[in-house]
Amino acid sequence: MDVTRWVRRAVAGVVLMALVLVLGTALRVWYVARADERPNVDAIVVLGAAQYNGTPSQVFTYRLAQAKELYDEGVAPRIVTTGGRAQGDTYSEAQAGTTWLTGLGVPAEDVVTVPEGNDTLKSLEAAAREAKQHGWETSVIVSDPWHSLRAKTMLEDQGVTSWTSPTHSGPIVQTRETQAWYITRETAALLYYHLLGVDSVRS
Repeated sequence: MDVTRWVRRAVAGVVLMALVLVLGTALRVWYVARADERPNVDAIVVLGAAQYNGTPSQVFTYRLAQAKELYDEGVAPRIVTTGGRAQGDTYSEAQAGTTWLTGLGVPAEDVVTVPEGNDTLKSLEAAAREAKQHGWETSVIVSDPWHSLRAKTMLEDQGVTSWTSPTHSGPIVQTRETQAWYITRETAALLYYHLLGVDSVRS
């Protein structure tokens, strides 16, 4: 076998393995996005999103409503709100989430506010620290469907066994084009996290 043919086969093999890795990751993102897991756990962890002067954005509101539904069903005795404060903001995402939940009747003592982190990884690292302080070992994560696998992976890497119960309505799941874009983005973000151990996108 001449060197040129060997190099071509080696390159083709690498390309094929990369393609399998990317497609396999995309399939896992899609599969977890369709799950709605509701075991009894120590805490419901809701990922923050944009808020405007203390009022959750539409995307964030859908996440909070999902978390409240789980709480009302008895999935966990508490909800952990996450998300820091952007530059110039008065309120953090976590604070806005807590205000929304308590305003709809969730007792204040059942909502744990973790106002740290401006990306998924930092927010979940802060949530994991809170969990360890209280001895919580399990959680159900609430976020958008396509974000669920990355969030679950990151929180489990912090030592908290997790399941996912994503929103299945709202602006992020309205059209096939939107869904395809988010699956592509999340596939890239998850591979980036596995490769470098850092977060590449904010939410």
